[in-house]
Amino acid sequence: MTSPSLTIETPAGPVRATAGPREDNAVVFELGGAMRGSVHVTGTTDPHRWDQFTAVRACLGPVNAFTSTAPDEDLPRLARSRTGYRGSLTLYRDNTGRPEVSVHPLLSAADHPASEKTAAVLTAVLRGCAEHVTQRADLPAILEASRQRDTPGLLRFLTWSASYHQTEAARLEREARTALPTLKAAEAAWRTAARWLALYPHPVLLLMLADRPDSLTQKIRELQWWAPYCVNAAADEHQRARHAQTEADSLRAQQRRRPRGHRPALVSAP
Repeated sequence: MTSPSLTIETPAGPVRATAGPREDNAVVFELGGAMRGSVHVTGTTDPHRWDQFTAVRACLGPVNAFTSTAPDEDLPRLARSRTGYRGSLTLYRDNTGRPEVSVHPLLSAADHPASEKTAAVLTAVLRGCAEHVTQRADLPAILEASRQRDTPGLLRFLTWSASYHQTEAARLEREARTALPTLKAAEAAWRTAARWLALYPHPVLLLMLADRPDSLTQKIRELQWWAPYCVNAAADEHQRARHAQTEADSLRAQQRRRPRGHRPALVSAP
């Protein structure tokens, strides 16, 4: 059984963090020692796989910073400071299984970035609380409750994202199709201007053929890279659309496969 209390060593001194009773999808730690306040830890998705609830997120304050904003007076602060801080840290595993962290901006209540030392203290406390939760026997219940909480919003976003990227891909493909005949027309105009220049030298024709802004030469150079760029960008947009659709399909499958109350297998601790 994991102890509800832990001591985290920080550049400002040791911080004691004591976990309260689990609140369905979260654990709130009360801080003592070198810091005062609380840290809210909940389950969340892997930063690279939004359909996989295998990570935990620790937020400064008593609430999930992604859904609620703690009052300034409730933000954690160093023991000898009146400045409260907000921000969060996500703890997950990389492709090799090693623990990784992603830190969201650590800002004061007045939206000023934390100093280097303060940021080190806050990050150490957030990571310590997050790691503690990954070792709890009820981690599967926390992750499952978080999946049930976040899936509806994720599905709305992923459905919109798939549609948006498909629309962008179609637009870029139209641009690519338009660019080729435009390039051929510009090249034909350049050759015509070159012939005229050979027969009737004129400053206007020189400007049209010179390598300068708004000239035929510059237009041709731009069109030569624009069509391939649009083709590649459209392929990227199709890939983003497929990725969003795959994650949305996975989340829907999980909803069908996991009725409320089901608990996933325990996620190993870092």
